[in-house]
Amino acid sequence: MDIVVDSLTYTYPGQPGPALRDVSLEVRSGELCCLVGANGAGKSTLCCAVAGFVPHFYRGEMYGAVLVGGQDTVQSTIGELARRVGIVFQNPFDQITGATLTVFAEVAFGLENLGTPREETVARVEGALRRVGLWEVRDRSPFELSGGQQQRLAIASVLAMDPPVIVLDEATSQLDPSGTREVWQIVANLYESGKTLLVAEHKMEYVARHATKVVLMEGGRVVASGPPSEVLGRDDLEAHGVGRPPFMSVVRALREKGLWDGEVPLTLEGAAEVLRKVSGR
Repeated sequence: MDIVVDSLTYTYPGQPGPALRDVSLEVRSGELCCLVGANGAGKSTLCCAVAGFVPHFYRGEMYGAVLVGGQDTVQSTIGELARRVGIVFQNPFDQITGATLTVFAEVAFGLENLGTPREETVARVEGALRRVGLWEVRDRSPFELSGGQQQRLAIASVLAMDPPVIVLDEATSQLDPSGTREVWQIVANLYESGKTLLVAEHKMEYVARHATKVVLMEGGRVVASGPPSEVLGRDDLEAHGVGRPPFMSVVRALREKGLWDGEVPLTLEGAAEVLRKVSGR
């Protein structure tokens, strides 16, 4: 399911200026598009616009359009959008309803609110929990889980709803390296299953490895959009508040010194291979 953002400008209530300024963007069905940029660049606001929280929940002043699967988010209700777009936020603790006693019940909460038949609900919840590796803790309280497990629980709650579009807004920002790897493995699996993914992320090594498209934002605007090698290879990337993965910086330095004339790899493994070739080993 495609996402099309057309000349979107949005201002939060009571704010002197727009958080998004004339943003246009297309994410094709089945793409894994990563939003990168410094804090305040507009990434979270754009994620909320795609999920319909902007303007339905936050209100404010909005111009332009956001289409998900051809449907205008402004003309759709939050309930309708929930069937098309699932969103996972930064803080996993904030996404737990507090209305359930077990992990299983937490994942079932959304489906029950939609009136999904019991047999289907049970099957969907089991599938989602197994997919994120939480089936064995299904009877535990959500508040007994680690931060990484709680974030996987939030993802499972979205997966159970089975929306074609999934948005992750800095979903790894409060996780340790182990938790980050767990979440990105799930993201990679979702991409392989054909989901359309919009991911705001600061950890560039994962963006470089997994994204099919990268959108660089600054000051509420889109500065650049394209393949990871193109956007993360920009000479002015740091000037826009984004640091490229260290291994990319190392290979770029080798190119500047004339020691390497090939492409800059997007993975640590690729950079290690370049270093082996340069060193003659």
